[in-house]
Amino acid sequence: MVTDRIAAFPRRGGARPQVFLRSGIWLYVWSLPLALFLISPFPILIFYLLRIPLWEETGSALVRQAFQLTLQTSLATVLAALVMGTPLAYLLARQRFPGKTLVEGLVELPIVVPPIAAGILLLLVFGRQGVLGPLLERMGISLPFTPAGVVTAQLFISVPFYIRGARLGFMMVPKELEEAAAVDGASSLRIWQHVRLPLAFPGMFSGLILCWARAVGEFGATYLFAGNMPGRTQTMPLAILSAMESDLGAALLLTGILTAFAFATLLSAWWVMGRRGESPPAL
Repeated sequence: MVTDRIAAFPRRGGARPQVFLRSGIWLYVWSLPLALFLISPFPILIFYLLRIPLWEETGSALVRQAFQLTLQTSLATVLAALVMGTPLAYLLARQRFPGKTLVEGLVELPIVVPPIAAGILLLLVFGRQGVLGPLLERMGISLPFTPAGVVTAQLFISVPFYIRGARLGFMMVPKELEEAAAVDGASSLRIWQHVRLPLAFPGMFSGLILCWARAVGEFGATYLFAGNMPGRTQTMPLAILSAMESDLGAALLLTGILTAFAFATLLSAWWVMGRRGESPPAL
């Protein structure tokens, strides 16, 4: 029916119907405002960064301490996500059990929960007056307002991104290959080493770098659960908040670093998953 209507459109010579040309022009015009809205802040940020003494701002204690703490805590978060998230991702990808749908929803819930609300949830569980807080203190463990609290907040917010990517990666591993390896006498460990992990690696890697990017940019849960203490719990997003009151140059520099890092990690995720003709896990 649709093809018949298209064939009935009047044509002049071999040219395409003018309706397609007009609709194409309006498509570009209609898309332009939103495209400019999304793109314009980044060249303006570069313009302002070129006007400030970057070397002086880089040497400031605020930038140095925030950068170092963010790097340390985010890498610890990524390591924790890799160690603890991989078994859960494989379980969700390959096993069936009662309540699986509910578990999948709860695992991904931190992605959509407002970060400030996530901070309250962490305080309810791990705070000094929380459910597990007194028990942890008797064990000599204190999480709120410590670097460990920063890692806890980052992990809660960012690990779903790794689990999602790793889960998709494990779902791409053909069960026939695992069964063939088992028939040939491969142990479970060798199947993991030579079949599951290599084939699931693109999804795992993509999820891991998105997890890292989310951990680096985490603000709300960290602010509420770990505080904003320079040199102790003040990560780069929190340092931007402090620098806006006294040092605009430092705030712009930290914003530029975070933006460049986010862009690089996003490109890396697209590149890794694009080699397999897939889309990376959504942010």
